[in-house]
Amino acid sequence: MALRTLNPPISWSPHPSFVPGDRSLLRILHPWHDPWLPPLAGARIRRGARAAAAAVARNGRFHGGGGEVGGGGEGARRGVKKDVDLATLGNLCVDIVLSVPSLPPAPPEERRAYMERLAASPPDKTSWEAGGNCNLAIAAARLGLHCVTLGHVGEEIYGNFLLDVLRDESIQFVGMNDDAEATSSSSSYETLLCWVLVDPFQRHGFCSVTDFSEEPAFNWLSKLSSQVKVAIQQSKIIFCNGYAFDELCPDVLVSALECAIDSGTAVFFDPGPRGKTLLHGTSGEQRALDLFLRFSDVLLLTAEEAESLTGITNPIRAGQELARKGARSQWVIVKMGSKGSVLITKSSISCAPAFKVNIVDTVGCGDSFTAAIAFGFLKGMPAVNTLALANAVGAATAMGCGAGRNVAHLDKVLELLKQSNLNEDDELWSEIINNSSSESRVNLLSKSPINGCSDRLLRVPSRSVVSELLPMFEAAYERSLTQP
Repeated sequence: MALRTLNPPISWSPHPSFVPGDRSLLRILHPWHDPWLPPLAGARIRRGARAAAAAVARNGRFHGGGGEVGGGGEGARRGVKKDVDLATLGNLCVDIVLSVPSLPPAPPEERRAYMERLAASPPDKTSWEAGGNCNLAIAAARLGLHCVTLGHVGEEIYGNFLLDVLRDESIQFVGMNDDAEATSSSSSYETLLCWVLVDPFQRHGFCSVTDFSEEPAFNWLSKLSSQVKVAIQQSKIIFCNGYAFDELCPDVLVSALECAIDSGTAVFFDPGPRGKTLLHGTSGEQRALDLFLRFSDVLLLTAEEAESLTGITNPIRAGQELARKGARSQWVIVKMGSKGSVLITKSSISCAPAFKVNIVDTVGCGDSFTAAIAFGFLKGMPAVNTLALANAVGAATAMGCGAGRNVAHLDKVLELLKQSNLNEDDELWSEIINNSSSESRVNLLSKSPINGCSDRLLRVPSRSVVSELLPMFEAAYERSLTQP
């Protein structure tokens, strides 16, 4: 169950690099598209009793059945109350997790035949799990954030399952479908399934219908509805990743970006493995990727993904290049797996080694990590503290099996923070920092009991960081144990 107590009122003050709604900068960067976006209208919230139950807010402001979402409407583009912490855009799917003797073959036609053989026999419900951006939303809700998912699910057993999971985790859902009656009989309207295949060596393979189509799965969705726009306006953060391009047309994603910028909503973007293919994709995909990289407040990438977009191998230098090119960049986070993570601003660098844990399954670790980054961003936490929390939440997920409802619970996160068993590697961090050619001071989380500094390196003791983090969570966790 998501914690409802760990969300004290905060003063939300976004800090965009230019005034929200001032599109002159966009036109300077992209003179080929003026006006930048046409007016959009369309989809409505999914109808039906089940959708209504899934969309009911804790405070009653979100309504199903095509009703208004949080009130306001188009007139609330400015000054709207932002009572949603995090909204996710697209990428809602059901994972079918199966053990297989071998992973699917690489050639596309063979992979497709492999997936069709799997789909021929309906999988047992015990193998179903909420996937995609549900991982992020669940992890964030368990940290106490108020979350809403914006996307599409079908009117079938998989869609009902997904909505049940979201409702049980106190996560709201706003559907993006434009005309349910016109599309309900089409396979393109069905909930997306992702086959998560695990071989005897615990290696993972993934198969989905989106792997075999050059068009987005929901290319019939061409516009944002007023309900989705209001949900974006009422959110402090909207998160989008590269997998959203598999579902939604680039223009739809760009219109969501514009809506967020215009209403002062912070944009989090993680290009993921799709970043490299989008870089060489259609003109629409390249344009959308460029806009998200330039106008996101927070970018999240693995070291490999950062290198593929910049051509720079050093994670700090790659992050600095992305921050330099960003018109609104506040944070660029480079994820380095079991080594740790780096958070870069235009004036500072912070690094944190990962926690030592017994890894069971890495699926959902990046999503869990992002949930904690969002928490730190909203609460105005120091960069090193934010990275420490994110590494702990990601590591707690890695200790379980699978994502969805199996992502990190707060008790496991607290346990890891208290143990503070960091995977320190001074040689690695010295090499990364020394080769970054940066004159900025670097803050490095360390087990060292004393706050020490040498030249450019400032060691921040993990004990002091943990002592600041624990009070934010312990009381809420204790209260959650007594709630029904």
